[in-house]
Amino acid sequence: MCYTEDKSNLRRETIMEVTQRFLKYVSFDTTSSETSDTVPTTAHQRVLGQYLADELAALGLEGAHLDDKGYVYAVLPATPGCDAPALGLIAHMDTSPAVSGADIHPEIVTYQGGDLPLKKAGSLKVKDFPFLERYIGQELIVTDGTTLLGADDKAGVAEIITACEYLLAHPEIRHRAVAVCFTPDEEVGKGADHFDPEKFPARVAYTVDGGELGEIEYENFNAAAVTLTVEGVNIHPGSAKNKMKNAILLANQFISLLPAAEAPAHTEGYEGFYHVTDLAGNESQVVLHAIIRDHDLEKFNARKAFVERLTAYLNDQWGQGTFRLDMKDSYYNMKEKIRPHMELIENAKAAMRAVGVEPVIVPIRGGTDGARLSWERDIPCPNLCTGGANFHGVHEFIPVPSMEKMVQVLVELVKA
Repeated sequence: MCYTEDKSNLRRETIMEVTQRFLKYVSFDTTSSETSDTVPTTAHQRVLGQYLADELAALGLEGAHLDDKGYVYAVLPATPGCDAPALGLIAHMDTSPAVSGADIHPEIVTYQGGDLPLKKAGSLKVKDFPFLERYIGQELIVTDGTTLLGADDKAGVAEIITACEYLLAHPEIRHRAVAVCFTPDEEVGKGADHFDPEKFPARVAYTVDGGELGEIEYENFNAAAVTLTVEGVNIHPGSAKNKMKNAILLANQFISLLPAAEAPAHTEGYEGFYHVTDLAGNESQVVLHAIIRDHDLEKFNARKAFVERLTAYLNDQWGQGTFRLDMKDSYYNMKEKIRPHMELIENAKAAMRAVGVEPVIVPIRGGTDGARLSWERDIPCPNLCTGGANFHGVHEFIPVPSMEKMVQVLVELVKA
């Protein structure tokens, strides 16, 4: 049977710890890089990793260390006499390279309703984020408008460590062993590349890397990455008639032929998309990067086939070799791997309800380390919320009460 403690005591003990931890962690710049070949992709991720490994060791977790690939591992031992299987909790240390994650200046504000001005630039506008009004009266941690916040996923890191600290301080709570891992480079699709199952004594796990409080996710996109190299012919513009092939304009033609309504700005839920993420070059050569996403495998394959046909069509028009396509699958929908282990979803729902949170099943419009671990390491790994919102941008925020609740959820989840 599970020991049931006074939830109000847990809240009082975690309110400062989880908030202070989070604010400390976001002071570390851990932006990952899409272009680096190093492991991890940026050296500063290791700085936070070492800090976390030292903190876990000081708390009393076993085997806490930062390995040579930039992953942090540790184990919270089970309560003596508890032989329930170990459970894994995973979060990532890096932040998205889409917006600066350096020199973050978070503020804690009590939201009174209406538009919320940010200290240096812009504001959180209700017309843009109508869900904001759900948080009237709550303390929110926001950016100053010039950087992202880093709740994705340093909130998950803070919540996991605070839950472990609480369990260590309360040995009367019977719980299973908890395998902890903090990964680098999740934001650039490499978070599971060097994950070592030998250092992680759990055969099932959760990532704590989701959005608003209550969300449970076990369906994610199938994903592919596209690199399109466009070769132009540059001639002096004064004598270019019928000779020049401007690679910039050719790349623009490719973009214009993608379905305009099937882009991130016009899709939601289970709807897939094409998304051009980067374009660089000149008249002679352009390199375009894009991503393809869809939850449905058949539709995903159809999207890839469309890009192949589009490339062939343009090469027929402009000459073979003008467009060179390199397309690779990145990860797959974890749903097929979670279906045989639906107790993971039911247990997460029960843990949330036990602390007064109503669970909501939502599809992930992205990917997680858990998707790759489910497929590549045979560790079924659905995703739990952190409580944050508006990730990867200057409007990112997280309510303090949501972080507190997630600590309670994790404590409930690992009870035995």
